[in-house]
Amino acid sequence: MTPGAVRGEDLEALTEQLGRVPRGVVDVVARCVCGRPTVVRTAPRLDDGTPFPTSYYLTCPAAVKGASTLEAQHVMAEMNTRLAEDLDLAAAYRLAHEDYLRRRAELGDVPEIAGVSAGGMPTRVKCLHALLAHTLAVGPGVNPIGDETLRLLEGAGLWSPTRCTC
Repeated sequence: MTPGAVRGEDLEALTEQLGRVPRGVVDVVARCVCGRPTVVRTAPRLDDGTPFPTSYYLTCPAAVKGASTLEAQHVMAEMNTRLAEDLDLAAAYRLAHEDYLRRRAELGDVPEIAGVSAGGMPTRVKCLHALLAHTLAVGPGVNPIGDETLRLLEGAGLWSPTRCTC
């Protein structure tokens, strides 16, 4: 299955994955090999008017758990050190931030979150879940930290988009 519009069964799966009714979902942008949602794209403003900067939201429980495991292993501290020292990495990460903002703007302008992307971009690594979701939604080569997160997950056998864990 390819990413596409949200279907009724997607909303059911998302409710199961998240343990709550999903909010602001406009598209499923990455799917498990079995077809269930892995990443959703969300509106920059929720139905109740709340600004919501997280355009790409990781929903697959195994991917969420894997990213949480990496965070618990303090990989973000090492990533932040490299980000502060490696000018090429910092420049690529800034471009990822700009890509995120550009794609969110496609869904509408929300002044309250202008310039705010996700995951700590563009200056720090704060949330591997958001950065991984960005990579899974737009593909490799856009977000270097999201790409690295995916490689770490696969290398450690924690999660892979090529294997169903649903």
